[in-house]
Amino acid sequence: MDLPSQWEVMTLMLKSYNELIEIEDFADRVKYLALNAKAFDQTFGTQRYLNQNLYQKRPEWKRARRQAILRDNGCDLAHPDFQILDEPVFIHHINPITVEDILNNNPIIFDLNNLITTTYKTHQAIHYGHGIALFKDLPERRPNDTCPWKE
Repeated sequence: MDLPSQWEVMTLMLKSYNELIEIEDFADRVKYLALNAKAFDQTFGTQRYLNQNLYQKRPEWKRARRQAILRDNGCDLAHPDFQILDEPVFIHHINPITVEDILNNNPIIFDLNNLITTTYKTHQAIHYGHGIALFKDLPERRPNDTCPWKE
């Protein structure tokens, strides 16, 4: 009997986009994704060039990134009340990727169920807890309140 691969074992424990979008409250989405500074160390340091190559040069990444932004309608954490308007758009891996994932071209890198559109501020809150207090007691949102040209 063959043992399950590392990928098969990991998929049993993963968070997902499909679960995330079932969470209605934006702050609760941030909490669901929170890594609390536990991002895999392998993706940083001396091997950071692998991530940079992936994000800047790989056409598969550019395609997946574009698909995620379109799917999420350009909204932070795909929440319809949080359109990203005047700031850069980031794509966050819901389950952090590793150097091995990049070297082995693991499908999780490009899997839309592992990608979410976000802003820099939200991305920092997810990874390090920076600014997470900003997401507590958010004002009540109204339809189109971030789109002054819509009534």
